[in-house]
Amino acid sequence: MTEPVRILGIDPGSRITGFGVIELTGNRLAYVDSGCIRIGDGAIDQRLRYLHEQMAMLMTQIAPDEMAIEQVFVSRNADSALKLGQARGVAICATALRDVPVAEYAATRIKQAVVGRGGAEKVQVQHMVAVILGLKGKLQADAADALAVAICHAHMRGNARQLAAYGTGRQA
Repeated sequence: MTEPVRILGIDPGSRITGFGVIELTGNRLAYVDSGCIRIGDGAIDQRLRYLHEQMAMLMTQIAPDEMAIEQVFVSRNADSALKLGQARGVAICATALRDVPVAEYAATRIKQAVVGRGGAEKVQVQHMVAVILGLKGKLQADAADALAVAICHAHMRGNARQLAAYGTGRQA
């Protein structure tokens, strides 16, 4: 039997960072946990410090084997994109300090993996995450997005293993 792989998905944010934890055993996904790290307002250095502390505690509590995080989407507001990038960096650093491998995925790739099309709406992503993981009730938006990142990684790592098995050596 295949050993379960615990995957932590992160939807980074400078005010709210969503997290979602799933276990992949063979080709089966199981929900473990999800939630939000509510960072709030204040000076950016204090918000980033708080995020790091919370990520370190989360890493200890859930002991993931792998982590996946959404890439920065540069929108119209450069300041927001920079703060989001800083939050991503803190989450990646907290994970790397535990020697947990990190994978990054574009939002369109995540939506494609979960819904089947890269232009899916947030509500569609939330619905499909609940269906895929067999969850009842409404998920918090940021937690659902983080679970979507973890589901995407579970699909992509499976594709990478299949390619390697066929001798291509390419990574997804």
